[in-house]
Amino acid sequence: MIKKLLAKYGDMIPYAIFGVLTTLVNIVVYWLCAHPLGIPTVPSTVIAWVLAVLFAYVTNRKWVFHSKAVTRQEIIREGISFYLCRLGTGVLDWLGMYVMVDVLHWNDLIVKIAVNIVVIILNYVASKLIVFRKKA
Repeated sequence: MIKKLLAKYGDMIPYAIFGVLTTLVNIVVYWLCAHPLGIPTVPSTVIAWVLAVLFAYVTNRKWVFHSKAVTRQEIIREGISFYLCRLGTGVLDWLGMYVMVDVLHWNDLIVKIAVNIVVIILNYVASKLIVFRKKA
């Protein structure tokens, strides 16, 4: 029974670990851009997103979903699919930050953490079902 559970949900543990690390990259880069550098909220969020997605692609491809893509065409297709899915949740991140920080004036770091929890869940589902799905 445990083997079946691990076979079905075993990628959730490394995804959780690398999801936390990706979130840390996102939050730290955002904070560095927004606070010491004084870059506005949305551009800081976009810069943080770009670096976090790059980190996430490398870690998810290799250590979470164990991608079998080896040809240049397969890797390009996989990378484009990954970035397009992440772009969808990236827009959610950017809009959330804009509305809750710039419009409603809520605490930017609390909002960043809350929005990223939702983003992590959506990214896992997209990665599992679309980007790194196992071929039958």
